[in-house]
Amino acid sequence: MLIKQLSLFVENKPGSLFPICKVLKDNNISIRTLSLADTAQFGILRLLVKEWEKARDVLTAAGFIVKVTDVIALPVEDRPGGLSELLEIVDKHNISVEYMYAFTFGHEQTAVMVFRFENPEETLKYFHEENIDAIKAFDLFR
Repeated sequence: MLIKQLSLFVENKPGSLFPICKVLKDNNISIRTLSLADTAQFGILRLLVKEWEKARDVLTAAGFIVKVTDVIALPVEDRPGGLSELLEIVDKHNISVEYMYAFTFGHEQTAVMVFRFENPEETLKYFHEENIDAIKAFDLFR
């Protein structure tokens, strides 16, 4: 299952994240997880939120540039080698990882890896063949 991720360009200066979070707070939208990557002038803030359409709309209305991207959330055992097992499948099928980030999920011994692949739908098939099912949005935001 593909998850919708919001990506926002953010100026790399103090105070740039607050207005984004304030818009989400004012609209009662909770962030499940986020990732921030920066360069000297700007950053890219990536967000997973349950109500992604509402978040996209209110952030756009507030003047932010928002891009919606499909990502895959995969369970990974929180132990040595857990990530390696997922990456073995990626390597086996010569899949390029554009980026990834992780967070805990509230289940013992399980974390979540969020991946951005060039062709996420095709990549899902490879994981399914290996008996690894992506986390559904419903479960992710429960």
